Amino acid sequence: MTTTTDLVLSAPVNLRDLGGIPVHGGVVRQGVAIRADDLSTITARDADALVAAGLTAVVDLRSPAEVAITGRGPLAAHPVGYHHIPLIADVGASTPDGFTHEGMGDMYVRLVEDAAPQLVTALTVMACATGATAFHCAAGRDRTGVLAAALLLTLGADDDAVVADYARTGPNMRAIMERTRALMAAMFAALDLDALTSTSGLLEGSMEVAMRRMLARLRERHGDPLAPLRAAGLGAETTARLRVRAVAA
Repeated sequence: MTTTTDLVLSAPVNLRDLGGIPVHGGVVRQGVAIRADDLSTITARDADALVAAGLTAVVDLRSPAEVAITGRGPLAAHPVGYHHIPLIADVGASTPDGFTHEGMGDMYVRLVEDAAPQLVTALTVMACATGATAFHCAAGRDRTGVLAAALLLTLGADDDAVVADYARTGPNMRAIMERTRALMAAMFAALDLDALTSTSGLLEGSMEVAMRRMLARLRERHGDPLAPLRAAGLGAETTARLRVRAVAA
């Protein structure tokens, strides 16, 4: 059962349009793909603004347990398509071996390999949406970063562009941790972990390490970072629809 007791609504702190990122044949078009931290806890004013700006679909990448805490939030009051596509079924079972950038990169590899069908479904939603699609997890960093990378690679972005987009979350990390503190504390308590000390390593060093590690490991294992997605059904038709929708010359 969804519970919203003592839920504090706040503005997102890691939301950005992917528009302008260079890809094959041009750049990503504004108003097509928006990545964000938790959209279920935004304010009604923020929800109104997103819809007014053209939002027509939301892809929620959080686990069922996370969704059960907050539900859809204020966007549920709008005619916006909602697609719950969890990349991780059980947060506890998917916790990396140490919250380091290297550990996160290895976790991303497992996400691409194990959740390839979900990633393909999310890309298909974006290919078929009539307006902007916003996709989010809790922090808008890890699961969201993996889907953003999959989208950009599908559109023909090079590694540097993928990594640069991912690394833009770095300066937002302290604000993200503060915004998600209450909800994540409940999740980490269930895992018998201390959220603040366990994730402190992610505030040090360069975020780029994790995404470059993911891309390199996927190439080592599959030859092409998108190979697991192609095996899971990412075909020429979806790719072409995405390019028509998302690439501006």
